[in-house]
Amino acid sequence: MFYRSLPALALLAARAAATIYYAGVAESGGEFGVYSSTATPGTGLPGRFGVDYEFINESAIDIYVDQNKVNLFRVAFLLERMCPVATGLGSTFNETHYDEFAAAINYITVTKGAYAILDPHNYMRYNDPSQQPATGSIIGDTTDPKAATTAQFATFWGTLAGRFATNEKVIFGLMNEPHDMDTNLILANDQAAINAIRAAGANQLILAPGNGYTGGHSWTQDYTGNSPASSAVMYQLRDPVNNTAIDIHEYLDSDFSGSQITCSSLASSYLAPLTSWLQQYGLKAMITEFGAANGTQCAPYVADIINYMAENPEYIGWTAWAAGPFWGTSSACCASSMQWGSLEPNSLATGGAPGMYETVWLAEIEPLLPSGLQSSGISNLRGPGGVVGSISSSSSSSKGSSTSTKSSSSASRSSSTLKTTTSSVRSTATTTSKTSTTSSSKPATSTASGISPHWGQCAGTGYTGPTVCAAGTTCTYSNPWYSQCL
Repeated sequence: MFYRSLPALALLAARAAATIYYAGVAESGGEFGVYSSTATPGTGLPGRFGVDYEFINESAIDIYVDQNKVNLFRVAFLLERMCPVATGLGSTFNETHYDEFAAAINYITVTKGAYAILDPHNYMRYNDPSQQPATGSIIGDTTDPKAATTAQFATFWGTLAGRFATNEKVIFGLMNEPHDMDTNLILANDQAAINAIRAAGANQLILAPGNGYTGGHSWTQDYTGNSPASSAVMYQLRDPVNNTAIDIHEYLDSDFSGSQITCSSLASSYLAPLTSWLQQYGLKAMITEFGAANGTQCAPYVADIINYMAENPEYIGWTAWAAGPFWGTSSACCASSMQWGSLEPNSLATGGAPGMYETVWLAEIEPLLPSGLQSSGISNLRGPGGVVGSISSSSSSSKGSSTSTKSSSSASRSSSTLKTTTSSVRSTATTTSKTSTTSSSKPATSTASGISPHWGQCAGTGYTGPTVCAAGTTCTYSNPWYSQCL
């Protein structure tokens, strides 16, 4: 069993210099009620609020803010409920559902004064959540006639962000856990959403995911379904107001899925390549899912990941998985047979034993909650008093990846969390495309010939990258901020 040992003085010094500005829990419940054992599309849609799904329990939010002193909640919802499949992904919302969601976000941000991540819990898929994460068409997949387009994804985010543009305590989490798709398409979708959010006048923090369930441990790995490696692609994101971070998930069990009872993966070891990549590109990350099973065996692993984030300024925040109104005695941490409760306050295990709120949150996580969490001002990369705007980036050349990509023996859910950028995703106004001195991991979008690959961006307001598309593809207009090689 691993126990982290640091001299008390060193630990205090590390915490004093920490850049963890946001900390709290993921609220899981808005995505409930759609599972079908026969994968029947439309199951549970639109669903009944308070019966099939619910976003938060206000009394639980009260406890977390008033007693536990957290300042961040990640609130899950389904795209298919917000934008009915009949009308498609885009600007046409189910207004009743939107009002339910907005009420939860406003309770967190306005009534309680905390920050809220808007979390479309869709795995970069849309139209059939009946057996998530496997079902649904990949957003932007031009080979699938049923798939929503990248332009539709951008329109959705521009519309949603416009409605929350004046709420400075909102954070836009672009997508939960994309997986098993071309990483360049994730880049294209992320970039289109960023452009649309900024065009809507919303300058709050954005969290951009990568491939492989946006796992931190696999960020630099290239394998089937996770290719190219996120590290070889995601550094190309651009944000005109320089306020985008990388969204990471990291679980502590043997396959990084969060489904095992025992912990065996030390985040401080597995996140090291990601941290080096963040340092190389001057980026920041937020780990919006991490978790462990009930019991003391996982305690040192939980301490390890929280302390690791506190000691490395590339990380600006975290949310533990998971609380929510509908978990009951079921456990968000592990196999469905485990009935240990969740991180929901007053959660109980089967038989009335203390649930994971008491055994994991109060016992293991809350004692490590950072001090000095941001309490006011716009959500941003730099913490309290941070400025959001077009900030000049370093002009020094960068490489495609600080670590060589390698094949992964684990094709299982790479649920490790990625981190967001420190100086944020580069401002479009001040950054040019970079050239690599190590071409082995250099993405095609920044080649010397200036050719944008299939799925790559080729035009748009503020865009300064390649405008010529790879052979066999055409620069196709999506919206004023984004055109794509298709």
